[in-house]
Formats: sequence, structure tokens, C-alpha cells
Amino acid sequence: MPKKALVIGSGIAGIASSIRLAHAGFSVEVFEANSYPGGKLSEIQIKGYRFDAGPSLFTLPEQMEELFQLAGKDPKAHFDYEKLEVACHYFWEDGKQVKAWADINRFAEEVETKLGESAQHVREALKSSAYIYDHLAPLFMHRSLHQISTWTNAQALKSYLKMGKLGIFSTMHEANAQRFSNPKLVQLFNRYATYNGSDPYQTPATLNIIPHLEFNIGAYFPKKGMHDITQSLYKLAKDLGVKFHFNAKVDEILVERGKAIGIKVKGETRLAGVLVNNMDMVNAYKTILRKQKQPTKLLNQPKSSSALIFYWGIKKNFSELGLHNILFSEDYKREFEHIFKKGSIYEDPTVYINITSTHKPDDAPAGGMNWFTMINVPNNQGQDWDQLIAEARKNIIEKVNRVLKTDLEPLIEVEEILEPRTIESKTSSSNGALYGNSSNNRFAAFLRHANYSSDIKNLYFCGGSVHPGGGIPLSLLSAKIMMGFVLGK
Repeated sequence: MPKKALVIGSGIAGIASSIRLAHAGFSVEVFEANSYPGGKLSEIQIKGYRFDAGPSLFTLPEQMEELFQLAGKDPKAHFDYEKLEVACHYFWEDGKQVKAWADINRFAEEVETKLGESAQHVREALKSSAYIYDHLAPLFMHRSLHQISTWTNAQALKSYLKMGKLGIFSTMHEANAQRFSNPKLVQLFNRYATYNGSDPYQTPATLNIIPHLEFNIGAYFPKKGMHDITQSLYKLAKDLGVKFHFNAKVDEILVERGKAIGIKVKGETRLAGVLVNNMDMVNAYKTILRKQKQPTKLLNQPKSSSALIFYWGIKKNFSELGLHNILFSEDYKREFEHIFKKGSIYEDPTVYINITSTHKPDDAPAGGMNWFTMINVPNNQGQDWDQLIAEARKNIIEKVNRVLKTDLEPLIEVEEILEPRTIESKTSSSNGALYGNSSNNRFAAFLRHANYSSDIKNLYFCGGSVHPGGGIPLSLLSAKIMMGFVLGK
């Protein structure tokens, strides 16, 4: 009889965990509360428009490929993608525009031409980002922070001597303001704090590691859309014999004598020797682990930001827009003060527009575009969201009109909205926070739950709310780190 493993939740980390468990010889079943797999990485289809509902940036594709290689399959035959020539299009209200070319020298020259900032400053910033990545990725991304071997290996000892250069002691904004003279370029590089729901004016400069992923390694687009990440991994898991149960909300993780033995779902008891929780860590402890000892300090940590997304079917083609577009706020600092200190939405928010129809034309009717229009907002603390959403919608449309010199409202022919309350109800993310606990202090990496339970044997954790963090690559890495504990490595 094969060993039995149960996975709670079918976000991409949960699916990746099921693949790794099946490859290791486990009989695996996945229990998902929704009627579909993928968690945040799902899709929406409305009247001829298709939208990737959640994460829109794809980096470190080797983390996907590794899962197919484990199963002895050619990744390209099952999941194909392309490298972006332009990572993002940036717009400011004074008419300035910058294309973030994947070619670093071309990007640096673009910045010098458009913003008057030395091209060398850009090259140095990206070289510094690579330096941070080379020293910290092996420590924080690929290993558990909860093993003594992580802190005593040669790579770690080498990094201890370079903490100043790694941005531990300054904020992201301080580091960028010191490096660049043009406030617009400072703002552009500060933006990377939002990739894990943080505030560049609080989060450590260590997060300047992120541009390395986008520029030095590359940003990519799955040829069938971001949802194909979910679909291809789901198919791979099923090919390996993983059984999925949908509309199957788990009621409780069963624990006896300090050991997880199974789950209770729909009044039935399912037993197994390995339990993997892919549900948001905070909500898991509040619900399916409510009878167990609570990690109070972790549960009470401030949460990351959330998002307000308008899925708009636009009956016009805007040639100046690409796959990823940013329309910047005129006062970035005030915008983040509203998000993290006032729990509100600034009247002039930075607007992100993701348009997959620029690369996958069948995502919109001919002559149209599918706008995934998002702003960063606070997590849900009981605000009057109906009023905030109405005001934000008006402000976003006015901003788009000013920057793109258009009249947007008559062009919107379909609309759907995702906001902190529905993010929590659909994905079980505590307070609708997109990335679990906030990263707004230098110790944030140490304030994430481990990939195993220190109190309950045979219980493991994966996903964006635990180590190493949120986003597609880190969620996939969480499954890999978790599997190391299952196998005793």
C-alpha cells in the first residue's frame, strides 16, 4: 500500500505539493473548497473577454519546468511561454513615458533619454540587485529559515559579512533615493515593494532583490495566459494519479497525541500519514486548526496590502499600452500612507493595467482589449468598501482619461470587480491580504510560518502565507521546501 497524503487547498503551491508527493510515491488527494483549482490563479470569462483573475507576472519559469521534469516530461510540450521584450510600460501625468526593455542596456539608455538619469546608474542598480539575489536567494528562497543548517552553511557565513550591502539596514526608498537623482526613477524602482504587498518607505532595501528577477533573469508570459500555469500543473498532477475533490471544504485537521492523522470533510473522516495545508496560515489556525495551540505572535503580525481589481472589457484598442502598464500617482508617499497607516485609498492611486490580449488576441473581441485594472489598497479592517470602491472607480477612470487622453467610461462594455472582501471569501486569505503577513520591517522574513508545524507531527505548510512568501515562484518554492521536510532532508 502506498503512503497516504492529503493536501488542503489547490492553490498552485498545493498542486505543486501534490505533484511532488505523488512523485515520491504517495497516494495523494487534494481537497478544495471552491469548484475549481488554482486559488488566486484562476480566470474569468465574460461576453467574449477572458481575464486572468490573479497574479499577472511570471518569473523564474524554471520552477514550473522542474515539476514536469520530475515527472519525466518535456516542459515545453505541456507548458509554453515567451520572454517579454518589454517588461512594463510606465506613464506619468506630465506626459513622460518609459518602456522597461528586457535588454538592460536599452532600458538604461531609455531612462537616460526620457528621464535624464545616467544610464550607468540603472546598470549599477541592476548589478546591485543581482548581488543581493546571489547572496540571499540561496538562504531565503531555497531553504527553510527554521533549520540550523541554513544558518551555518558556507553560503550563509559568507553573506553575514555583507549585510550592509544587502540592504538590511535601510529602507527601499532610502536606497533608491540615494542611488537615483530623478524622482520618477526612484518611484519606478520603489514600485517593486508592491510585488509582495509592502510599503517602499518601510520595507528594507533587501527587497531591491526583485528587479533582478524581472530584468537580469527576465519576465515571461505563458502563451495560453497565466491561467495555464494552474491548468497545466493540474493536468500533470492528475496524470500522476492525484485525486482532486472540489466543493469539499475541510472542517478540521484531526490531531491525536500531537500528531496529525487526517481531516474531517463533509462529515466524513479521511486518514493519512501526511497532511499539507495550502490554506492561508492565519485562517487555517482560526478554523481547521482552531482546537490546536495557536502561534499568537505570527497570527497577530500586520498583514500585507490587498487589491481592488476592475476587470473591464474595453471596446477600443490602445496602441500605446502593452501587457504590463503602470500609471503612476503624483504623490507615491501619500498613497502608501493611505494604504498602510490610514487604511484607506488615496484619491490619486497608482493604476496597474494588465492586458493579455496584447499577446493573446483571442482574450478579447476584435478591436477590443481585456483590462485587468488594479490598484493597491489596504486589507480589510471593516472599512466602508462600497463607498471606497465607488470613489476609487471614479478616480481611476479620471486618471486614465488624463494620462491616455481618452474618455474611458463609454468604452467599458463588461465589468467585474474583485476586492478585499471577495478576495478573502474566494481564497481564504486573511483580511483579503494578498501576501499574508506584511514585509514592512527588516525581520519580516523571520516572521513567516515554517513549512512544517513545530507542535504537530506530520503537518506541513505551503503557499504564499508561509515561508518563503507570496507570488508564483515563491509559492512553488514553498512546496519544494515543504517536501524536503516530508522526506527528512
